[in-house]
Amino acid sequence: MKNRDNFIPWIYHPDYDIPLPTNHRFTAKKHADLLSLLMKSEISNNSRVFQPEPANKDQIQIVHTKSYINKIEFGNLSKSEENILGLPWSKELLKRAYLDVNGTLTAAKLALKHAIACHLAGGTHHAHANFGSGFCVFNDIAFTAKNLIHECICKKVLVIDCDVHQGDGTASICSDEPAIYTCSMHAKNNFPLEKINGDYDIPLDDEISNKEYMNKIIYMLDICNKEISPDLVIYDAGVDVHQNDKLGRLKINSETIMKRDLAILDYFKQKSIPICTVIGGGYSEDRNELAKRHSIIFNAAHRVYCAS
Repeated sequence: MKNRDNFIPWIYHPDYDIPLPTNHRFTAKKHADLLSLLMKSEISNNSRVFQPEPANKDQIQIVHTKSYINKIEFGNLSKSEENILGLPWSKELLKRAYLDVNGTLTAAKLALKHAIACHLAGGTHHAHANFGSGFCVFNDIAFTAKNLIHECICKKVLVIDCDVHQGDGTASICSDEPAIYTCSMHAKNNFPLEKINGDYDIPLDDEISNKEYMNKIIYMLDICNKEISPDLVIYDAGVDVHQNDKLGRLKINSETIMKRDLAILDYFKQKSIPICTVIGGGYSEDRNELAKRHSIIFNAAHRVYCAS
């Protein structure tokens, strides 16, 4: 599938950033930092920024319970529920939750038209049907996959999750949907403590080398290709596998992350299967460095779809 327009849709909203306490592990301004960095780069000449609308409750109820949605809507999370979520409730968090999930769905729909689209957020794969977890309020990946099928836009969706943490919420929510195939490649000794089996899980040892990591990426693609012929791929390009990530346990360098992203994007381009990307996890006290890591997938997309 070729990108005949020679531009890649980027999906972003200024309300993605939320107020957080000083020294919080989640970087509050990471999305604005990423957009700023990308707009200064040459690849912005081959991009177009799209702004999502908030999702509606009917869409969200396809993946989350009404009682949990109401807790988020009215700020009625208990202290323990907020601790599990890892984010303090605020009106800004509420607004972002509705925007973020629809940002990935918007990216998916644009990818079906343009071969690829890249979301400057997303990857909230720890959110379960009835509770939030690990900085994830609503699950944008499950939300997008299930809504695409519910709306009869896609018959089959493949989820490839390369975040350092297992996509437990995605696996749980999508377990009852045979048209969604979930694949998670993650550090086996990292969060979440209790893993939820998806369709295909690849647990990684902390000591894995960059070469072995790439070998597992190639093998993973071959397995997924044998298991499903999707109409769309949702790719979580988490950079918390990076050797300097403060919450990761792996030792993967930036060069290998680029090789990973290039390999995955090129694989599905060659098969003419549209792909939408989300940024997933990435944690650092150095905001500029974190933005650079998250920009890797955008540079990889440009190389595969615009520069070739």
